[in-house]
Amino acid sequence: MTQTLLKLIFLLVVPLSLCAQNTLQSTYYIEGKDINISNIIKNIKNDAILYKFQNNRYTKRVKSKDVIKSLNSYGYIDFTSKSRYIKFIKKSPIDLTKILHSIEEFYSNSYPDIIIDSIVVLPRGYVTSLPKEYLVHINPKNNLSNKGTVYLKTQDNKKIFFDYKIIAKINLFVTKQNIQRGNELSFLNVQKKSAPLDRFRALPVQEIKKGTFQSKHNLKQGKIITIRDIETINYVKRNTMVSVSLNNNAIAIEFNAKALQNGKLNDIITIQKNNGARMKAVVVGKSKVEIK
Repeated sequence: MTQTLLKLIFLLVVPLSLCAQNTLQSTYYIEGKDINISNIIKNIKNDAILYKFQNNRYTKRVKSKDVIKSLNSYGYIDFTSKSRYIKFIKKSPIDLTKILHSIEEFYSNSYPDIIIDSIVVLPRGYVTSLPKEYLVHINPKNNLSNKGTVYLKTQDNKKIFFDYKIIAKINLFVTKQNIQRGNELSFLNVQKKSAPLDRFRALPVQEIKKGTFQSKHNLKQGKIITIRDIETINYVKRNTMVSVSLNNNAIAIEFNAKALQNGKLNDIITIQKNNGARMKAVVVGKSKVEIK
C-alpha cells in the first residue's frame, strides 16, 4: 500500500474536526526506531510512520510547523505548539526499577502520607545498559519539587544522570487566618489539606500537635506552613510571672518570679525575684521553672 493511498484512507476515516485545539508537547519519548502518529495521538485505530531515527542517532528534532503539517495530511487538524521545535527521543532499553524505588523511598521519607500516582525516569542521552553495581544519589533538596535529577555512581566512579518527574499528593497545613508572630499553631488557626506535590520554598510541615509549635513570624491567611515558619513553642514568655520550685534534698520551696527571657522546654533562662535578685532556672512546663 503506497504512502499516498494510506493518507487517503486516513482522510476518509478520521473526521476533520478530530483533536481540535490540541497542543503538542515539546518532547516525545519513543520506543523503537519509528516515530508514529500514535506516539503523539493516543488510542487511534489506524497508525502511520511520520519519521524515523537515523542510524546510530537517538534523537530527532523537527520544526513544530512541519509536524503539524504532517498531522494535517492525515486528517488530524487544529494542532498547535508552544515550541518552535518538537524533539523525539528514543527510549533506552534499561531496567529502571532500582531507580524508581530509590525515588519513591526518598519522597516517602520526606512525606510519610504521600500518595504516589506515577514516577517517570528518563536518562540524559541513550543508555543501552546499566552496570551491575551502582549507587543512586539524590540531592536532599529534591524533596522540595516534583521533578529533579538523580545520578548513578558506578564502582569506577563514573556518573550516569537521569531526569525524573513524580506525580503525587501530600498532606500539608494552611493558615485559616492571619497569625501573629509567637502565636501557638493549632487547629483553631490552621487546617490540614491534601495537595499536589509541587515546588516549595521549604519543606511543608507534616504534623502539628497542640502545644508544640508557634509561628516564627507573621503569617497571612491561606499560606502553606513550612518548617521555616515555625519554632518550638515558648513555655515561658519574657516579662511574665512564672512559678519557681527549688528542691534541695528534703527541702522544697515554691515562689513566684519574673521571667526575663523567653524559654522553651528545658531551656535555661534568667528569672528575677521580687527583691530584685536574679538567678538561673530551667523551664519545666507552662509558666513553670525549676532551680537545681
